[in-house]
Amino acid sequence: MRAALGLARRGLGNVWPNPAVGCVVVKNGRVVGRGWTQPGGRPHAETEALAMAGEAARGATAYVTLEPCSHHGKTPPCAEALISAGVSRVVAAIEDPDPRVSGRGFDLLRAAGVEVKTGVCADEARDLNAGFLMRQREGRPLVTLKVATTLDGRIATHSGESKWVTGAPARQAAHLLRAENDVIVVGSGTALADDPELTCRLPGLEDRSPVRVVLDGRMRLPLTNRLVVGAAEIPTWLLTLEGGDSDRIAAYQEAGVDVVEVPEGTDHSLDLKAALEILAESGVTRVLVEGGAHLAAGLLRDGLVDRLVWFRAPRMMGGDGLPAAVCFGVDHLAQTPHFERVTTQSVGGDVMEIYRKI
Repeated sequence: MRAALGLARRGLGNVWPNPAVGCVVVKNGRVVGRGWTQPGGRPHAETEALAMAGEAARGATAYVTLEPCSHHGKTPPCAEALISAGVSRVVAAIEDPDPRVSGRGFDLLRAAGVEVKTGVCADEARDLNAGFLMRQREGRPLVTLKVATTLDGRIATHSGESKWVTGAPARQAAHLLRAENDVIVVGSGTALADDPELTCRLPGLEDRSPVRVVLDGRMRLPLTNRLVVGAAEIPTWLLTLEGGDSDRIAAYQEAGVDVVEVPEGTDHSLDLKAALEILAESGVTRVLVEGGAHLAAGLLRDGLVDRLVWFRAPRMMGGDGLPAAVCFGVDHLAQTPHFERVTTQSVGGDVMEIYRKI
């Protein structure tokens, strides 16, 4: 199962709105087929593994990280494919919460005489597909906030200088995060200050750049910004307040930017929860937030940060540096968002810590 989970990870950021699934087919103690969800969400992992296994699938055991689908969509049900291939046993990590499946895949297999075992490496499978599961259950994607700071939590000097707080290995790790997420989100302040590309520039993964999303309630983003200029090549969405200037919207659209209107929140800016729900309606399951301090504060205030990836450089900047998050109304410790640390590792001279919301 852990081998299947490793295969599934290859699809993260590249298969939405579908889950990232892995499948390993084993017969007589030997792996005869393996597969993972392909770009765009199909073919599915089981189809790929069965194609590799061929006739060797008959009487074999299939290890699958998520319940095989049972509904007819753009591809036939994977449960039926496993039955047709003659698999005698299916070991699955977790049930698929999609209401079109939700136990029906297991029922199909059992009705055909296939032995089914579930719950193997379930926690690991839920963690891997946390975005897909959250979209199904809560109607919004998983949100990961990435920050790169000094030891005292500063992202830039008081003049705005931030290149580079962390070293090259940490920046490479951040680019891998981009490849594993469906979209990357920044606020308009970061887009204006940094004029970023927001692409994955790791050798061999250049085609894994996520959709770029700018939260820009008043459409301040210049048409000369890199995100606008490159929109014809890399999908770029601008989320703005409802009722904006139609000529401005048309100019963005002519440049290739998709403009999406979002309701206003209580502080006269974008309603962040509504923005995430709109992304989920478009099929997005995993969101990586890279800036800036105002957006981070808003997401933390609204309880919308599910994971933190924190890169810390061995530097100190002091109180005149810019913080990772601006004030968001905390008066008592009980009001602070609470996280548990999952991993800590060195990346060059810096440290990367990953946290999960409690």
